Amino acid sequence: MGPWVFETAIGRCGIWCGVRGITRVQLPDPPSPRGGFGETGAGGVDVVEPPPEVAHAIEGITALLRGEPIDLLDVVLDMDGVPEFHRRVYERTRQILPGETRTYGELATALGEPGAARAVGQALGRNPFPIVVPCHRVLAAGGKSGGFSAPGGVTTKMRLLEIEGASVGALLPFD
Repeated sequence: MGPWVFETAIGRCGIWCGVRGITRVQLPDPPSPRGGFGETGAGGVDVVEPPPEVAHAIEGITALLRGEPIDLLDVVLDMDGVPEFHRRVYERTRQILPGETRTYGELATALGEPGAARAVGQALGRNPFPIVVPCHRVLAAGGKSGGFSAPGGVTTKMRLLEIEGASVGALLPFD
């Protein structure tokens, strides 16, 4: 079901939901005349109240993007069809709190897969749940930005980190 479109501090985001939880989150696209997210011409977006779990996710995402230091660990994700390694990467990435960062290599090591930094990066590059799975908090070696596959690329990644009060290079080890 969805998308439900909602305004945030970084623009209009979209969220989709299945019977087992959130199936997809989309960050704002660059401005376009069509608007995206299933808009219906001059009529705008069809308005349907989201179910409670979607409303909860929207509230959390919106608050986080306003700079509130909250985690989204209670947002239920539907990972049907997500490869096992990606699931492990996403679950571990969700443990990185707002304002903190890790490297791809640190994340790989925390997963018990030292040397799999590139595979971690590839999994995060396919993350269907940005913000809820905070892939923007994972950096390249040496605290460099690394890539970001969401709209806006690295510029969006750096903006998200700035909103959260993180500084590139502010790396904290996993417990």
